[in-house]
Amino acid sequence: MTPPTPHRATMKDVAALAGVSPKTVSNVVTGAFTVSEEKRDKVERAMRQLDFVPNLSARGMRTGRSGTIAVALPDLATAYSAELVHSLVAAAHQRGLAVQFEETALSPEREGELLARARTRQVDGLILNPVRLEDSAIPLADDLPPLVVIGEVEQSRADHVGIDSRLAAADATRHVIAQGARRIAVIGGATGQSTATATSRLRLQGVHDALQEAGIPRDPALEADRLPWSMVSGADAMQELLDRRVAFDAVVAFTDSLAFGALHTLAARGIRVPDDVLLTGFDDVELSAFTTPSLTTIAFDRDALASAALSLLTARMDDRAMPPRAVTLPHRLHPRGSTAGSPGGYCP
Repeated sequence: MTPPTPHRATMKDVAALAGVSPKTVSNVVTGAFTVSEEKRDKVERAMRQLDFVPNLSARGMRTGRSGTIAVALPDLATAYSAELVHSLVAAAHQRGLAVQFEETALSPEREGELLARARTRQVDGLILNPVRLEDSAIPLADDLPPLVVIGEVEQSRADHVGIDSRLAAADATRHVIAQGARRIAVIGGATGQSTATATSRLRLQGVHDALQEAGIPRDPALEADRLPWSMVSGADAMQELLDRRVAFDAVVAFTDSLAFGALHTLAARGIRVPDDVLLTGFDDVELSAFTTPSLTTIAFDRDALASAALSLLTARMDDRAMPPRAVTLPHRLHPRGSTAGSPGGYCP
C-alpha cells in the first residue's frame, strides 16, 4: 500500500500560523513590497516551523521568472567573498530567490556572458562586482538586464551599492597618523592604467588625502601593488618593501587578506606589530579579530550591503524603466591591537 503523500505547507498555512494575510506572506517571500519587521519575523518563524518551501516553478509560470538570480564576484576564494556570499544567500532566500554564483576572475568576457544570460531570462537579475570599468562589459552592453553593481566601480547605467572607499582609506591612514606614524607604507595601491583597479585607485587617493592633510609628503617607494589581493600577495608585497630598504612605521593594507600576509612576513623578519610598525586592514573579516595581535580594520555591515543589493535588484526586476539608484553604506574604523600604541619604526 502506497503511504500517503505528506502535506506540503502552503502560504495559507503559513499565514494562519503567523496570524497574517496570505498576501503578507507572499510579500515576504517575493520581496515585492515592504513588510514591517514584526510581521516579517512572524512569517519567517512560521515558515521555519512548517518547513515551508516557496514553489518557485509555479511562481515562475505565473510571472515569467525563473526565481533565480546570479551573483558574480572577482575571486570567490577570499575570506571577504566567503562572508559576502553568506550574506547574499540569506538576503536572497528571505525573498524566495535561489542564487547562482560565478567567479569572473577579472574577465570582461565572463561578465558579458552573465549579462547575456540575464537578458535571455535564464536568470531574473544579476549582482555584479566588476573590478575596473575599463575592462567591464557594462559600458559595452546595448541594453542592461536587471542589474546591481556592488563595490567601487562608479558608473551611471546600473543601480549601485557600496561604501565610500576613499574616505574609509583616509580614515585608516588618519588613525595611524594620530598614533604617531609618519612613514606610512601602502599595500594594494596602484596608479598605472594597466594595473589599477577602481578600488585600488580610490583607496590610494584616500591615503594621499590623509597624508596631505597631515603635511606628510607621499613617497612612491612606500607603495607596493599586488594582484590578486590575497594573503600570499600581502606577504610578497611586504617582502618587496623590506627588500627596498625603506624605513616605515605603519602599513595600510587595502584588504584584511593583504594585511594577514604582511603580518606573517613582518613576524618572520622579527619586526613587531605594533611596537615597531602599526598595521591596518580593510573589510573586518572574522579572522581579523583572531590574529596576534588582532587587526585594526575598516568595518561595514555586509548584511546591510546584501539586503540593499537585493532590494534594488527586486525593484529593478519589477520596473526596468526607473532611474538608476545608488546606496552608500556607512563604515567605521575598528581599532584593535595592531595599532595600539606609538610605533618605534622599522629602519633597515
